[in-house]
Amino acid sequence: MNMYAIRAIYCFELARTWRTLMQSIASPVISTSLYFVVFGSAIGSRMTEIDGISYGAFIVPGLIMLALLTESISNASFGIYMPKFSGTIYEILSAPISYVEIVIGYVGAAATKSIVLGLLILATARLFVPFQIVHPLWMIVFLVLTAVTFSLFGFIVGVWADGFEKLQIIPMMIITPLAFLGGSFYSISMLPPLWQQITLFNPLVYLISSFRWSFYGVSDVNVAVSVGMTLFFLVLCLTTVWWIFKTGYRLKS
Repeated sequence: MNMYAIRAIYCFELARTWRTLMQSIASPVISTSLYFVVFGSAIGSRMTEIDGISYGAFIVPGLIMLALLTESISNASFGIYMPKFSGTIYEILSAPISYVEIVIGYVGAAATKSIVLGLLILATARLFVPFQIVHPLWMIVFLVLTAVTFSLFGFIVGVWADGFEKLQIIPMMIITPLAFLGGSFYSISMLPPLWQQITLFNPLVYLISSFRWSFYGVSDVNVAVSVGMTLFFLVLCLTTVWWIFKTGYRLKS
């Protein structure tokens, strides 16, 4: 394992965060803080509890997961797209490093940035609403697992995209709506029975539900099923990345 090459890619990608601090860190934190102000403090104070949890505290895991998903995809997709756009991807592919080391460097950096952002939003939430974390270790596990999985997915999106506009299609047009419909702001048990069944086809329901369980010990779906779904998507992403490098899909042409 060429640790020097991994560290070089990893540190370069992390350095880009400091060069775009407002866009990478400040903007998502401020945007999520507005959700806490509006939904948590203003509207939440007038709503009844959900599963014995105040509404302001109930939406904390959902908002963290929303930011984590979108930022993981955006960071990873932009990270691999820029070498394609500038043509430096050929230098990386011709360097004496393996495809595994390339993926670890790019995906590791994107996941790290997303995890830091998630923890910052978690700390910021304390300023607006009181909440507890019943299973802190599992919270960290779900945070890391989600960040790595969707950074891999973002890597795939970055390879697939052939223009800057396509980098935003998946996070803005697919992930964000699915997160809103996946229980970020409500429990799916509040929906009519038919819509509860339909919602179970939304993969983000399982991520948000398991993450909320780590906070309050309550979930809309079985936690084991949620973990299984996440691991399945992780394996699917790993398989896709392996196929991309095996065939050279949009990397060598």
